[in-house]
Amino acid sequence: MREFTEDTLTDAVVRSFEACGDPRLKEVLASLVRHIHDFVREVEPSEAEWMAAIGFLTRTGHTCDERRQEFILLSDALGVSMLVDAVNHHAPEGATESTVQGPFYVERAPEFERGADISGGVPGEPLFIEATVRSAEGKPIAGATVDVWQSDDEGHYDLQRPDLGEFHLRGRFRADEMGRVWLWSIVPRFYPIPDDGPVGELLRASGRHPFRPAHVHFLIEAPGHERLVTHVFVEGDPYLDSDAVFAVKRSLVRKLETRASGTEPDGKPIGRAHAHLAYDFTLRPVSGVG
Repeated sequence: MREFTEDTLTDAVVRSFEACGDPRLKEVLASLVRHIHDFVREVEPSEAEWMAAIGFLTRTGHTCDERRQEFILLSDALGVSMLVDAVNHHAPEGATESTVQGPFYVERAPEFERGADISGGVPGEPLFIEATVRSAEGKPIAGATVDVWQSDDEGHYDLQRPDLGEFHLRGRFRADEMGRVWLWSIVPRFYPIPDDGPVGELLRASGRHPFRPAHVHFLIEAPGHERLVTHVFVEGDPYLDSDAVFAVKRSLVRKLETRASGTEPDGKPIGRAHAHLAYDFTLRPVSGVG
């Protein structure tokens, strides 16, 4: 019979993974056990507190469905998503910085022609977005896939508004031979992350607000280059310095210019007042390529 004490239990649990045939899984499990056990020794939670924590995680799981991922939200709110992003994406000088994907990305967003309007009739101030995708050498990347999604001017995503149906304020575009993509949308607004579930309870209990600054999401892919997931934030937003998910980076903040008219990159005239957002994205080559 083996008996374990506070001092010997951790090593015993770690040794229980010795027969694990996956070296990486073995490493991760051993480290996880050591950190959790050290946390328990440091905090000394009561049994009631530990059960409350388990109840919290249970409610978090029950809140997840095909339209909502509460565990991603929890990861975001605790800064874990940004930390995972940071350790995986050490951007070389000149490359566009990445940030969290967030819980509202949809893989099957429809593809549009350049210059299309992705608002789907959702009201708001017209926003014209221009983006250029380049390689680390500054060359345009023709055919790059650019996914775009954002909130409306009340801070809601289409996934949060079943009355709208699917695919509003999101779409997929292909860059032209000069690496350019352009489209119409509406000016996004700052918004609270969903706070009617367990993550909201945690924020309120800890004295934190749930707001994210206004931004547009971009996911860009091209052969031979690393996938880029990032945002472009709106300069002047009141929550730039206190983003609930810690995702703001100075290089990703841009000013919205107010224009009375203009011309689209293909020469089509713009005959209405609008806000204008421009950003040049630089992709990193896949390791060993380029």
